[in-house]
Amino acid sequence: MPYINLKLVGKLNKEQKKKIAEEFSDTLLRVAGKPKESLYLVIDEVNGENWAKGDKFFG
Repeated sequence: MPYINLKLVGKLNKEQKKKIAEEFSDTLLRVAGKPKESLYLVIDEVNGENWAKGDKFFG
């Protein structure tokens, strides 16, 4: 059972989330032979005020 937790700064629309799920599940099927229905994907949309790289905040 593959589990992916994708974290990103900002918001995605429903179509973008659907496309990401399709792409991840296609890749896992092609590369690892995992059936698409076995994938669990969680998309965490993080506010830029809560995300930094080094001492630089994205928000």
